[in-house]
Amino acid sequence: GGPGPVSPRPGAPPGVRPGAPPGRPAPSAPGGPQYFEQVLDHFNFESYGNKTFLQRYLTTAKFWKQGVGPIFFYTGNEGDIWEFAQNSGFILELAEQQNALVIFAEHRYYGTSLPFGKLSMQRENIGLLTVEQALADYAVLVTELKKQYGARDCPVIAFGGSYGGMLSAYMRMKYPNLVAGALAASAPLLSVAGIGDPNQFFQAVTADFQSSSPACVKAVSKAFQEINDLYLSGAYDRISSEMATCKRVSCKEDVYQLFEFARNAFTMMAMMDYPYKTDFMGHFPANPVKVGCDQILAHQDHIKGLAALIGVFYNSTGMAPCYDIYKQYRKCSDPTGCGIGPDAEAWDYQACTEINLTFSSNNVTDMFPEIPFTEAMRQQYCFNKWLVHPQRDWLQTMFWGSGKLHVAVYSFASSVYFPTTVPAFWAGDRDSIKGKGSVIMNIHTHIHHGWQVIRTVAAVLLFKDCSQINQSLVSPPVSLMLPHCNSPLGP
Repeated sequence: GGPGPVSPRPGAPPGVRPGAPPGRPAPSAPGGPQYFEQVLDHFNFESYGNKTFLQRYLTTAKFWKQGVGPIFFYTGNEGDIWEFAQNSGFILELAEQQNALVIFAEHRYYGTSLPFGKLSMQRENIGLLTVEQALADYAVLVTELKKQYGARDCPVIAFGGSYGGMLSAYMRMKYPNLVAGALAASAPLLSVAGIGDPNQFFQAVTADFQSSSPACVKAVSKAFQEINDLYLSGAYDRISSEMATCKRVSCKEDVYQLFEFARNAFTMMAMMDYPYKTDFMGHFPANPVKVGCDQILAHQDHIKGLAALIGVFYNSTGMAPCYDIYKQYRKCSDPTGCGIGPDAEAWDYQACTEINLTFSSNNVTDMFPEIPFTEAMRQQYCFNKWLVHPQRDWLQTMFWGSGKLHVAVYSFASSVYFPTTVPAFWAGDRDSIKGKGSVIMNIHTHIHHGWQVIRTVAAVLLFKDCSQINQSLVSPPVSLMLPHCNSPLGP
């Protein structure tokens, strides 16, 4: 559970509460967690009055030149802030170069930053989970911390990856008086605004495995086809046996749950395809895509090979006797995967309100079974689950002003840097963002969120292009955003 339910806000401004719940070690670089007494509702003075909740954040001033160095502010993602802090070595490396203070802020309704404690995910309490509220949290937090650290004139650079990258860009757009620039890694700004090809995501996942081994993609496609053929002939026992499911697959619903369960493993392996072992978003070996392909190609039976391949994600220890397809994968409003647990519930709600993730696999441009997820399907799911109707066009209205691809929709977003992968899971964003004063940096690797995990010399070398980009594209733009700290930066 979280730090507890909301409490009346005292007359004094929100403040910091040091200390942390027991049982979770701090990451090696950032210091132990602290808590900020955050405003519960930034936009309604009536519904919750002066109530607050405790927002968790981490800091490190190890490299900071006090009163002079910049502030690197990580806009927390849809999860526990510890996970992102432990896998954001690149920010700390850059902080050492730039003598920066580093702050990792946790997103409301994730981790322990729960406005209503254990009751936060209930329908009557989750309505304050919005992009706008999260951005306001970050704006209030960074303003207060600048006062506490005596860093009034020090520029703030927002950092983030994936959804957090969206938030870092949004911070620069919505609060240019507070944020001098942003580095938004693998940020799907246009995709989640409902702009682009709904088939692109799983096409990119397929391309990742294709680049590792064309034979792998053919074997995967063949395995799914064989499962479908067995389903049509009613051979449920064979499907269950060869895919090692804990419970017998016995109907169409079970078969498609199995399909989505398996497809999710490919998604995670592709996005976490680092050249070194990592425990970020799961437990992955180095080069999990290659490892998975080696598994399926080692089997003459395609279905048993598919079961072995997805085990790279679902059975990383090799000790699980079977797959619990309903427990290990939960269908939600995000076909790329919500995960499991309370954080998954929060992301499901966000994908039912502002965040558009209507991606489908079609078995034409990708290797997966045809599994559509249309806007109508999303609307029905979200009303049944949360009693809400998604606002598909809201992010376009709130942040863009244009819904057309290949239009300079970011002309007002200066000093925002968008490192992204090539090919990208969110390719529509890479091809369409053209902003005055903004820069797109292409990294030739499939890895999603890659800029947040460059933490060793070996990793930089294995990323091939990153060594050159790190020197020629990252540091200079950040330096350009960081003139002497005592010289105020305008928007």
